[in-house]
Amino acid sequence: MSGKGEKMKVLWICNIMIPTIARQLGVSYSNREGWLSGLLERVVLERGRNRIELGIAFPVDEEMGDFERNMQLGESMSCRCYGFVENLDTPEIYDATLEARFRSILQDFEPDIVHIFGTEFPHTLACVRMFGRPERTLVSMQGLCGCIAEEYMADLPMKVQRQVTLRDRIRQDSLRQQQKKFKKRGEHEKEALGMVGHVAGRTDFDRTQAAKLNPSAEYHYLNETLRSIFYRDRWKRTACEPYSIFLSQGDYPLKGFHYLLQAMPRVLEQFPEAHVYVAGSNIIDTDTWQDKMKLSAYGKYLRRLIRERQLAEHVTMLGRLSAEEMKAQFLKSHLFVMPSALENSPNSLGEAMLLGVPCVAADVGGVHNLLTDGGDGMLYPAGDVEALADRIMEIFTKEAIVERFSDNARKHARVNHDAEQNYYRLIRIYREMLS
Repeated sequence: MSGKGEKMKVLWICNIMIPTIARQLGVSYSNREGWLSGLLERVVLERGRNRIELGIAFPVDEEMGDFERNMQLGESMSCRCYGFVENLDTPEIYDATLEARFRSILQDFEPDIVHIFGTEFPHTLACVRMFGRPERTLVSMQGLCGCIAEEYMADLPMKVQRQVTLRDRIRQDSLRQQQKKFKKRGEHEKEALGMVGHVAGRTDFDRTQAAKLNPSAEYHYLNETLRSIFYRDRWKRTACEPYSIFLSQGDYPLKGFHYLLQAMPRVLEQFPEAHVYVAGSNIIDTDTWQDKMKLSAYGKYLRRLIRERQLAEHVTMLGRLSAEEMKAQFLKSHLFVMPSALENSPNSLGEAMLLGVPCVAADVGGVHNLLTDGGDGMLYPAGDVEALADRIMEIFTKEAIVERFSDNARKHARVNHDAEQNYYRLIRIYREMLS
């Protein structure tokens, strides 16, 4: 950036290919980091005001290979896009060849600022090493792998933790191996964060962890803008399926699906029509022999809980949902539950609150910064199955507090996830870094 009024060149390093880019390339994409789409929409909308020249780098498979091309974002904004080949199935393994790729990307784009979204993949460390300018490097914290490793088992019985199915053995992906992988990723994460000058976060939890990992880095408060579709429409009690419970993910222990299954018998005693809907990968399916071969130790444990507690008629696995399908499921659910053993600032909770869906969440990590207990919804002590059942039944019983929670949650979420304010805060951070 050579002078006042010049464009600042900002290179984003993303964990996924942003959907709007993937659609132009004609490849499949993930909604996993949907807030990136929300932020990019704002950059395009404000393109004339803040004079950003944007580059975006993201992982691609080997078939696409490393590529560099200009792409259109909206009618009058182009973006320099870079692909780098990274095996996202083994993020615990550091691939040194990424360093050469990032050296090439950095030389081509010559960024004033590098903004890395997330710490959990090897490309973060590779980029930080190659850029070598901590005062111009910003890392937005998402989940923290080191902390995830500590809480990963989420109170699973020791017998389950030790169990290894055929699928686990073939993939070398037992529960204990999964935990070790997060621990290894946490080591890379620690090294990367130790080499940057700026960290962006939004909760007490991530601020504390950032200070532990790098006391000298400057912490910037920066909330996230979620997918635009969740800012429209609102939940209504009269339009939802009575006593339906929605869980946005349940495919690994940290997300706490097993806690909810353990709580359900008490809920069903008072509300026998209660039903749980779970989005995301279906790890309990055994319809075919192939499904049975794919059954993990955690999936096997979930199936046992469902069988022993006679929940088969009260649980529906929805599979992976698009943003539109997620929104539809939120709106027809009586309650959104987030029983995780650890979260920083879960997007699913933010999306539910934006729509005004009543929420019950475990009081872990940074969740209390999103949801105020007794004001926007209900928190309960993590892992306390009895307390979880009590909160669910209270929501189902007390119509008056549900309407208050719905209104308050929408107001709180619209402050947290205000697209305009979050965008201008990001621009201020960029300008502070340059000055």
